[in-house]
Amino acid sequence: MAQKTEEATGGAGAGKQPRSVRVVLLALMIAMMLAMLDNMIIGTAMPTIVGELGGLEHLSWVVTAYTLATAASTPLWGKLGDMYGRKGVFMTSIVIFLIGSALSGMAQDMGQLIGFRAVQGLGAGGLMVGVMAIIGDLIPPRERGKYQGMIAGVMALSMIGGPLVGGTITDNWGWRWSFYINIPLGVIALIAISAVLHLPKKRSKARIDYPGAALLTIGITAIVLVTTWGGTEYAWTSARIMELIGIGVAALVGFVFWQTKAAEPIMPLHIFRSRNFTLMSIIGFIVGFVMFGATLFLPLYQQAVQGASATNSGLLLLPMLGAMLVTSMVAGRVTTNTGRYKIFPVAGGALMTVGLYLLSTMDTDTTRFTSGLYMAVVGLGMGCLMQITMLVAQNSVEMKDMGVASSSTTLFRTLGSSFGVAIMGALFNNRVQDVMAERAAGSGAKATEQSATLTADALNALPAAIRDAYQHAVSAGTHTAFLLGSAVAVLALLAAFFVKEVPLKGAGPKAADGPADGDDATASAKAPVTEAV
Repeated sequence: MAQKTEEATGGAGAGKQPRSVRVVLLALMIAMMLAMLDNMIIGTAMPTIVGELGGLEHLSWVVTAYTLATAASTPLWGKLGDMYGRKGVFMTSIVIFLIGSALSGMAQDMGQLIGFRAVQGLGAGGLMVGVMAIIGDLIPPRERGKYQGMIAGVMALSMIGGPLVGGTITDNWGWRWSFYINIPLGVIALIAISAVLHLPKKRSKARIDYPGAALLTIGITAIVLVTTWGGTEYAWTSARIMELIGIGVAALVGFVFWQTKAAEPIMPLHIFRSRNFTLMSIIGFIVGFVMFGATLFLPLYQQAVQGASATNSGLLLLPMLGAMLVTSMVAGRVTTNTGRYKIFPVAGGALMTVGLYLLSTMDTDTTRFTSGLYMAVVGLGMGCLMQITMLVAQNSVEMKDMGVASSSTTLFRTLGSSFGVAIMGALFNNRVQDVMAERAAGSGAKATEQSATLTADALNALPAAIRDAYQHAVSAGTHTAFLLGSAVAVLALLAAFFVKEVPLKGAGPKAADGPADGDDATASAKAPVTEAV
């Protein structure tokens, strides 16, 4: 049995000392931080970048190019890791990310920056997937819950510290160092992973599913462009948006059909036969939808309505992110000690629904303390869901599909964030314009157009009537956006009730010895058992 276990993990866990495994985990966390911190830092530096390079009309593409490349490449990285070995593929993604970072820092015009950001996004697509899949290889499901806190901590640190770090770097070193700062961190991660991570090398004789990759890339690109351009660059009913929707639907339908024919499919459809995996994909989509929508509109509300400073926008989210971090750590520990997890998706869905509804009740008189409590409720819900979704998804497939499971779950969360920002943003903007038209008529048009750039100082400089109208408009807009988020979160709660609790296998004080039941029995039985860290 011990021999089979070591073969399953390539000796990565059973034959290594706990310290070396911890070094690998530290390197993985650095790599994850690179992927998550980048957009947060760049957002703060963008005004300075535009001031030097020009090209204001192409500003959105600096973010869109990165997002598109990340989303489109995510499934490919997961499949390549399954086929050719996790370590080499992951290190390749880091190298590509660092090359893109260096080139972005050297960009001489906006066109170059957009192209180099796409290269950077291509590498970023493999960072998150690689981290999740390697943890899936190294740590048995029963023990994996302990590391949820680390992952949640990196996410919270990135969201809080990103804007602050970006502002500090830009003010003191120049905007180019917003990209160059990735290089030393990435090199540290590469050295640590190269030295202490030992996973078996694979060489699959099967060819990469190029038609499937092309169809999926076209489909994802069309979806992201629809959610990015809809309601901003083009009207939702415009011919361009309709064309993109048609192309996206046709490509994805073709992709699903082709996956039934391909010898080595990019996203094998049999993984969706597991009820738990399908449910976790749905919940992950909803978590992405809610989380990124909340992080977009909460700072805007607190700046416009509560008069907070934009400089500390990351700190405004501390109640939500802090609650998410603490809850994720508790959920991980409980999961490790008991091997059970269903309570967390159910509780998470309920808390997220209630918290978003509470946020929707905020108005111009809501205090920062009250809004902080509401944010904490949302954070508690997301903390129950953030990493449990990945844990259960990985526990629902066989080891050979670990990369595909990780990339698919990550992809659904990414697409959820795109839809969340687009749909909640459209509702928010429409509501703001309607209320401004009612309260300020034509005199509020300019304030409405500049709503995203109104700082607390700029808001105070407006005439009292316009300022009051704008504050009511933003309050009404956040009400509509969060009410939609609450309705969507109900779907996560409903999905959680249908999760089948299959005891997690692996090291732990109460690890189940008997066979697991249900549609995930095979996956649980084949999960690796490595030395606890």
